[in-house]
Amino acid sequence: MTTLRKKGFVNKVTIHVLLIIGALLSVFPLYWMFVMATQPNHVINQLPPAVVPGDKLTENFQNVLANIDFFGAMWNSLIVASLTTIGVLFFCSLAGFAFAKLQFKGRDKLFTVILITMMIPPQLGLIPQYFIITKLGWLNDLKAIIVPGLMNAFGIFWMRQYIKDAIPDELIEAAKIDGCSIFRVYWNIVVPSILPAFATLGILTFMFVWNDFLWPLTVLRDESSYTIQIAIRALQDAYVKDYGMILSGTFWATLPLVVVFLIFNKLFISSLTQGSVKQ
Repeated sequence: MTTLRKKGFVNKVTIHVLLIIGALLSVFPLYWMFVMATQPNHVINQLPPAVVPGDKLTENFQNVLANIDFFGAMWNSLIVASLTTIGVLFFCSLAGFAFAKLQFKGRDKLFTVILITMMIPPQLGLIPQYFIITKLGWLNDLKAIIVPGLMNAFGIFWMRQYIKDAIPDELIEAAKIDGCSIFRVYWNIVVPSILPAFATLGILTFMFVWNDFLWPLTVLRDESSYTIQIAIRALQDAYVKDYGMILSGTFWATLPLVVVFLIFNKLFISSLTQGSVKQ
C-alpha cells in the first residue's frame, strides 16, 4: 500500500512538473517579446541575448505612436473583431441548432457541403470576394471585413456537434408542446445551455479576426481604416528596421487577446472537457 502511495505521489509530482514546464514554455514568447520591446535596437541581436527588461519601453512605444495611428488601428480591430465574433456566435449557433435538431429536406447533404468547404483554402476565394466588395463600394470600409466573416463552416460544425450532444431531443419536444416557437426554443433553451461552446468559438473567432492580415491588406488602403496588423506592418521601414519599436507595438497589440482569453478561459476549458467526465 505504501509503495502504491509513493508511486501515486511521484506520478503527481511528475505531472505537475511537466505542466509547469509547459506553462513556462507557452508564456516565454510573450515575455521575450516584452523584453525586446524594452530594449534599444542594437541590443536585439547581441550575444548573449538580453533576458531582463530594459528601460526603453516608453520610448519605443512613443516611437510607435509617432509613426502610426496605433490607438485608431486598435479601435478598428476591436470593432471588427467584436462585431464579427458576435455575428459568428449568433448565426453559427442558429445554423448549428437547425442542423442538429430540426428535420428538413436535404439537411445532411447540405451539412456535407458545408464540411467540404472547410477543405478549400480561403485564398482561393480572395479574387471573387474582392470583386464583390468592389461592386458593393465597400473598399476602405470596415464592412468589407466584418460582413464576409459573419458566418463560417467551422463555427456551424462546432455548434452543430455541441448542440447535438448537449441538448436532449425530449427537452425540445416538450418546449414545442408548450407552444414555443422554433426561435424561442433556440433563444430560451439552447443558448443558455451552450455558453461553453460560445466561449470557445468566440475566443477562436476573435483571435483569428484580430490577427487576420491578408484580407484587410487587400481591401483597406486608407490609413484611417487600418486594423492593427496592417498598421504594425507600416512600422517596417524598407531600409531601417527598429525592432524595439516594432516589438513594442506588437506587444501592446497582443494584450487584448490575453485579456479576452483570461475573461473566458473557464468557459473555454469547460467546453473542451465536456463529455470527458461521465454524468
